[in-house]
Amino acid sequence: MEQPDRAAFFDVDGTLTTSHVWHGLLSYFKTHHRREWTNRFYWWFHSPYFLVRRLGLISEGVFRKPWAAHLAWYVRGYTSEQAKEIWDWIVEEHLNTAWRTDSRNLLEKHYADGDLVVLVSGGPLPLLRRIAQELGVDHVIGTEFEMRNGRFTGRSKEPICIDENKANLARSYLKDNNFAVDLKASFAFADSISDLPLLELVGHPVATYPDEGLEKVARERGWRLFP
Repeated sequence: MEQPDRAAFFDVDGTLTTSHVWHGLLSYFKTHHRREWTNRFYWWFHSPYFLVRRLGLISEGVFRKPWAAHLAWYVRGYTSEQAKEIWDWIVEEHLNTAWRTDSRNLLEKHYADGDLVVLVSGGPLPLLRRIAQELGVDHVIGTEFEMRNGRFTGRSKEPICIDENKANLARSYLKDNNFAVDLKASFAFADSISDLPLLELVGHPVATYPDEGLEKVARERGWRLFP
């Protein structure tokens, strides 16, 4: 099989979708009236992070990391087969109207061009694999949930795929799978300032539906803005 010359890394939340995968996970349990105390504790535990972020005391990456890591609480005790119902529901019910068609077209074009298309997100790895299946993508990098004796433990494995870890995990993925792509010729698409390390990894960063912080950096550096 011919090796691709370049890669195209795609963030998911805000880049390929208008919604967030973590919101889809919470919505599943709220809709099905399950894990209600887990949901209450999740919001109670993380709400203070909103305030300290607004005060500028922590970065966007520090703010997002525990939100991503603690999503593992929701599937504690589930087997992979039991959790499959959750991932299917999120893709089929929650994300079905949340796709950014123009961003998906970019992904499909890179795939058609023979590029190595990789999803890179802070979301749960098994959910991202289901999303990748929906998009026809073979390569996924995300936050891995710990399993023991065939069941999720409620903990996430380090490193959480947020901030600089996105770039580090992308490098490791290429190395571990023997993909000798030219990063200077490669692309990355992301929407958040916390994705800056991933965008800096490649020669063609694209600020895709960027937040205010990322848009400012992109304009200063002359990066492409999409749309």
